[in-house]
Amino acid sequence: MSASAATGVFVLSLSAIPVTYLANALAAAATGSSWAILAVGLLVLLLVALASRFLVKRKPPKDPLFYVYAVFAFTSVVNLIIGLEQDGIIDGFMTHYLKEGEPYLNTAYGHVICYWDGSVHYLMYLLMVAAIAWEETYRTIGLYWLGSIMMSVVVFVPGNVVGKYGTRICPALLLSVPYVCLPIWAGFRIYNQPPETFSSTAKAIKEVQRKRLLRRPLDLFLAAYFIFATGFCLFRGMIALDCPAELCRLYNQFHEPYLKDPAAYPKLQMLVYMFYSVPYYLMALYGLLVPGCSWMPDLTLIHAGGLAQAQFSHIGASLHARTPYSYRVPEEARVWFLILNAAFGILPQLLAYRCVQNPEFFLKPKPEEKAE
Repeated sequence: MSASAATGVFVLSLSAIPVTYLANALAAAATGSSWAILAVGLLVLLLVALASRFLVKRKPPKDPLFYVYAVFAFTSVVNLIIGLEQDGIIDGFMTHYLKEGEPYLNTAYGHVICYWDGSVHYLMYLLMVAAIAWEETYRTIGLYWLGSIMMSVVVFVPGNVVGKYGTRICPALLLSVPYVCLPIWAGFRIYNQPPETFSSTAKAIKEVQRKRLLRRPLDLFLAAYFIFATGFCLFRGMIALDCPAELCRLYNQFHEPYLKDPAAYPKLQMLVYMFYSVPYYLMALYGLLVPGCSWMPDLTLIHAGGLAQAQFSHIGASLHARTPYSYRVPEEARVWFLILNAAFGILPQLLAYRCVQNPEFFLKPKPEEKAE
């Protein structure tokens, strides 16, 4: 494949601008049903997939995920258009779809994740497409993307059903099915790609792994953070489960009233933290104490991607004007809220960077090196 294929995907993704404008104009004139919106959406996705296949007809990519990323790049631009239209920057592109197709995108959470998908995910799609075109590995960024997209799916899709918009579910919700199925398939393919090789010798690895936790300041700091984060996840999870304790009530009332938003997204997010992040933090703590845990870098990348998406969405929605005033973070608690939640989202990125750049502690010496 040539670099022109990656450029073609970029141009194809930008075709979402005229396509959404034309589709909105036709829908407004025809006043179609929700099923018609679903049919048009599926048809557009199919045409984008065929167009991406046509771009590389002469020399098809070895990795079939090329077509997945091409379609998702197109939908990322659509989500960016939705975000811009909700802010009043543009108009007439997705008005009918937001009204009749997926009205829950008008919530603060829906608004924020549209921007995340239209910027961060979009950039990752283009990078992965370029890597495939140049026949280079993209395992690291792929695992990060996997964590981010799956975190978005496991909160957003159930939240649409159990939240206040559960009575207004439309057939267009079925357009989320590719976002559930394809990332799972992509995740297995990305994980099975050959990991990066490191030039560290057995002697260097052994020297690093000899150091106890107290002699590794950064790891000691991260281990302390894991203990704090575990307690924080459990605490907010208990609030989401309506714990009657006085401390939970005070925190919810004066620091994060958004946790009780009837849209249900924050409740689901806290439950995901409780049942997904808490086990991860305990495993990561073990990984920092016991050398040779080769699974640590991969798991950390997936978790870092998920936490980045989750905290961006949670912080943004907590402060967003679309969130009812009674559920927004109070002005006097805003600084503390930002410091706490920013740290909760940034420190996993620090751990991921540490695992990728200095993985010696987590590596296992080769068998022949052990014999020597």
